[in-house]
Amino acid sequence: MAEQIHQGQPVLTAGPDLTSADAAVILLHGRGASAQGMIELAGYLPQERIVYLAPQAANQTWYPYSGFDPIERNEPYVSSAFQTVADLVERIVDAGIPYKKIVLGGFSQGACLAAEFAVRNPRRYGGLIILSGALMGPPDLPRDYPGSLDGTPVFIGGAERDPWVTEAQLRLTGQATEALGGTVDIEVYPGAEHTIRESEIAHVHAMIKHQIGVE
Repeated sequence: MAEQIHQGQPVLTAGPDLTSADAAVILLHGRGASAQGMIELAGYLPQERIVYLAPQAANQTWYPYSGFDPIERNEPYVSSAFQTVADLVERIVDAGIPYKKIVLGGFSQGACLAAEFAVRNPRRYGGLIILSGALMGPPDLPRDYPGSLDGTPVFIGGAERDPWVTEAQLRLTGQATEALGGTVDIEVYPGAEHTIRESEIAHVHAMIKHQIGVE
């Protein structure tokens, strides 16, 4: 059992109750940000019969050091963060929503967490959204994860000169998730801005609507 660092923090929601929703989207905030920001992002995404869940990290940070340091340096925080996501996924499935109707996503630190959780717990999800984030750990970390994403659509978006996440890290994440059986779409934008772009929101909106939304 992971140390209870993030457990007991609020989980904000938008949309219908879990028991009446057809699909669920988990959105993970970045370092120094909040679950409220992710709920505001959800307002730009499909709404009908979809519940959005945004957990809050303790002290607004999922883990204290760079996500690209050796993963053990961020323990026990990162294991507690993984457990937060796992508990949310279990809660959603227990409410009757299948894994293929669950989207995992996040921005920056939250995107790193979502990406790493998905490859460590691969299955057919409704989607994986990685905005200005990448798989955790140093670039030479082996990426031979067991299991399969089984066609899960993966969207990776970021800037070519982002000071926090390099283009090489974005593309490595694309290669690793594709090797796991994900259907990957990468958009690398000019510039260095570490942000969520309107075009990324439009792409995510279309992906969610196509994969788990209503026809």
